[in-house]
Amino acid sequence: MLEKSEAVIELFSELDEAIAKFQEQTGLHCKFGCGACCFKPDIEASVLEFIPLALKIYRENKAEEVLEKLEHAASVCIVLKDVGSKGMCTQYENRGLICRLFGYSARTNKYGKRELITCQIIKEGQPQNVSAAAEILNSPSPAPVMSDYYRRLQNIDLDLTRELFPVNTAIKKALEYVMHRMSYLS
Repeated sequence: MLEKSEAVIELFSELDEAIAKFQEQTGLHCKFGCGACCFKPDIEASVLEFIPLALKIYRENKAEEVLEKLEHAASVCIVLKDVGSKGMCTQYENRGLICRLFGYSARTNKYGKRELITCQIIKEGQPQNVSAAAEILNSPSPAPVMSDYYRRLQNIDLDLTRELFPVNTAIKKALEYVMHRMSYLS
């Protein structure tokens, strides 16, 4: 389990570097404190992408407390700190794959061309940056391609990525997985 967590962290680190490079090339950025995408109730994630977060929670002896919170949680991610109408991730370094990819990644359409995956706020507020991104999407150093990173995550553990769940369910299942595995080590 520790190896899986480290592999996920390594993948996320590579992705964060690729996104930073893409942002530097295009000027794309989220408005500070926005979090509009975090408030969507239909965000889904795999269990594996939250193993590092679950391990951190377990090591801090907060597993039972977080499980209780998850039992009564709304559909919005439990690690989101509601600041008026703005969201802020309280576990930014341990956020999931979709949280990292959305806004700064591409998908490959049925014609083999890459298309930017970003939010309406960025599209409307940064049209020049979106145009710059569209121009370089099919260059040698494009935006990270979403399907590539999901495939790489699957290569770490297919079973823990086979199904996508609402984000809070994915966090809960990751925490239960960690607690179960750690009980055997005790």
